Amino acid sequence: MTVSAIVLAAGAGTRMRSERPKPLHRICGRPMVLHVIHALERLHPARTVVVVGHGAEQVTKKVHETAPGWSNVAFVEQVDQNGTGDATAIGMTALGGDDYDDDAIVVVLPGDTPLLRPTTLDELVATHVANANAATLLTSVMDDPTGYGRIVRASDGRVLRIVEQRDAAPDELDIREVCTSIYAFRRDLLGPALRNLTTDNAQGEFYLTDVIEGLAAMGHRVGAVEALPAETHGVNDRWQLALAERELRNRTNRHWLLNGVTMLDPRQTFIDVTVRLGRDVTIYPGTMLHGDTVIADGCDIGPHTQLEDCVVGAGALVRQTVGVDAEIGEGAQVGPFAHLAPGSAVLSNVTTGAFYTASVDD
Repeated sequence: MTVSAIVLAAGAGTRMRSERPKPLHRICGRPMVLHVIHALERLHPARTVVVVGHGAEQVTKKVHETAPGWSNVAFVEQVDQNGTGDATAIGMTALGGDDYDDDAIVVVLPGDTPLLRPTTLDELVATHVANANAATLLTSVMDDPTGYGRIVRASDGRVLRIVEQRDAAPDELDIREVCTSIYAFRRDLLGPALRNLTTDNAQGEFYLTDVIEGLAAMGHRVGAVEALPAETHGVNDRWQLALAERELRNRTNRHWLLNGVTMLDPRQTFIDVTVRLGRDVTIYPGTMLHGDTVIADGCDIGPHTQLEDCVVGAGALVRQTVGVDAEIGEGAQVGPFAHLAPGSAVLSNVTTGAFYTASVDD
């Protein structure tokens, strides 16, 4: 079984009110679209196609530089924003010709769902395969489904179609189960279904959601897997970005707390997903650890310390310190109120004292 993925990251993201392309807004030290790509880890896709549009050059450059090697990333551009169906069809062009397995699967997902877990995508594909579905949707039940496409089911529970909010009838607007825009498709059925899409809808676009109705109407089996709303929410503005940051920070802190790290107040501890921590590390409130920072075993960090791309040796104490691309040796005591310039180093077992400034020349 071959799995490929198409990540839809072409939108302008006008509600972000930013010159930065929406997929590149960072959450816990990683651009949103990279969180989505990392969520594919368990599937080991043969190819991950990123459909770019607004800010295409910037998005392509960043993803190419930082995507994990196993993702096998390729890029295609959606020049005109003609809807998710059109974007998916463009993405399919980068998956190669007709030389693929009969049971090949294409996972399609948006580039603005940074809280999606690898286990959820694994379950989606496993359910898709186990039930021999033509398509399998990831859905969520929301207290307030405003803005989302609603899942319309038959009396026996089969998925019949997805209706976008703008096109929904009053009774359909009462449905609380929504489409998360995350799917697994049989590749041999997805291509023909995309070619049959029309723009006969309120927005005049090619809806990927219409593929579901087309497949169901032909008698193909369409299934669904339910996920928690907190995992499937898209990020469309700065408020939603902040909420996603808080949720992912909580997950990250919980991971380290369960793996031998002490935090006196996790609510005031900020750790990027790219940071690595040893055991018996104690982190005091107001500490921010960014980038490729590595903290070895037995260190005390903080309070009110900010380190970015720093390496801290075992048993070091770092108080009220700001450091960027610096190295602190084993057993060193740095601070309080120290500044470590890029490229600087504090040798092992050195005590700097208060108001210390380290430069490359030291």
